[in-house]
Amino acid sequence: MSTQALKTTPADIVSRTAASIETLRPVYDLVAADFRAVNQLIPTKLTSDVDLVSEIGTHIVASGGKRLRPLMVLLTSGALEYKGEHHIRLAAIIEFLHTATLLHDDVVDRSGLRRGKVTANEKWGNAPSVLVGDFLYSRAFQMMVDIGQLDIMGILAAATNTIAEGEVLQLTNIGNIATTETEYREIIRCKTALLFEAACHTGAVLASDKTDASPELMRRFGLHFGITYQLVDDWLDYVGDSEALGKNVGDDLAEGKLTLPLIYAIQNAPAKQRQTVETAIARRSVAELPDVLEIVRSTGALDYVYQAIRNEADQALCCLEALPQNSYVAALRTLTEYSTSRLF
Repeated sequence: MSTQALKTTPADIVSRTAASIETLRPVYDLVAADFRAVNQLIPTKLTSDVDLVSEIGTHIVASGGKRLRPLMVLLTSGALEYKGEHHIRLAAIIEFLHTATLLHDDVVDRSGLRRGKVTANEKWGNAPSVLVGDFLYSRAFQMMVDIGQLDIMGILAAATNTIAEGEVLQLTNIGNIATTETEYREIIRCKTALLFEAACHTGAVLASDKTDASPELMRRFGLHFGITYQLVDDWLDYVGDSEALGKNVGDDLAEGKLTLPLIYAIQNAPAKQRQTVETAIARRSVAELPDVLEIVRSTGALDYVYQAIRNEADQALCCLEALPQNSYVAALRTLTEYSTSRLF
């Protein structure tokens, strides 16, 4: 990556993000009918005799976002020529699981902003947010029973369990300046990549028989895509702005989270700069953010993370090359390219 790319301004990021989102329009158009069916199903499954459950659930599910995870269910099942209707329910299940993790994440992180809007915990408090997250998890598993495939339920049960472990792992590493890249990668595998992996894996299982190699290719694609996506988010946290990110710049630093740009900077900065970063982490404050940003840039951390992103994206694309090629596989390729396009 050129030095100029690392000097991207907030205005550049907003403009380029808008342009890259536009490139996704043909992807959504490809599954437009299915996506409408998913969006119609979701509200019917948010109903509850307890009004606050429906209110909070609707708030976060309808609060924006690209719904990439359910989209990937639809694209994966389409790529493997699935002819049934369970992919609609499966896509809604994946969205409910994702929404539940967002509710819990925001409570743990004490976040006040999500996708540019006030979080549920900020509006209603922590206890209701956690409990509605639990409701969404349980509703998702009710819907899994309706699909009636034990292998799909097994994949999603294992995924939700590991995601919870990832949350705990991240929590135990808050403020830990000795966090290694290996530990960080395990955290993002569990917390972020795993649901992308499960979305692609279950979508493929739905469409394939037990002798088909496609589910394993799709599983690996989802894993590498998910890691790519999180690495890009972590990169943007040190070059972006709130409008582009949908959260406050420097949130990771303020929360004491060591992501790959910061881990690399700590390992490669001179002693005085390393102390500045360690002080900022210890204080859980963005007051030192300008200094930390400069250290991240000067140590080459953004270049290093960029190379990691390209490596993961290339591995994801390799998985797609091994599949029979059609418009759905092409759309998954476009999604991968969109993910990395947010860097420029």
